Amino acid sequence: MATRSRIAIELPDGKVKSIYCHWDGSPDTNGVTLMKHYQERKKVEDLIALGSLSILAKNIEPTEKHTFSNPQSDVVVAYHRDRGEAYQKPNGHHTREDYFSSDVECFGYLFTKEDKWVYVSYGDRRPHPIY
Repeated sequence: MATRSRIAIELPDGKVKSIYCHWDGSPDTNGVTLMKHYQERKKVEDLIALGSLSILAKNIEPTEKHTFSNPQSDVVVAYHRDRGEAYQKPNGHHTREDYFSSDVECFGYLFTKEDKWVYVSYGDRRPHPIY
């Protein structure tokens, strides 16, 4: 069973862009991956630019043949790039509060303007830092 999530970035003007991620959205999995491997704003921007994801991983770009049915280990699997589906552009939100109160699936992650990761859950919309 999937633990769905959204992954977002807060822009300098306070607006937020978010994408869907289907698998392993819990703080123990996607939260840890984001904290360990997505600490640079440019890398988070590149991740968000992929659109909807099937699987989050530590690397964005493959170095060998990489598809949905035959993914390279430790590489993000994106619906558009790796599965050939229509591109699903990131959702826009007016503020971080707007994002937190939206449909974040089970968990919603946000890379803030201060370059810190926080998350909310479906049952608790107060932002918490990822440790």
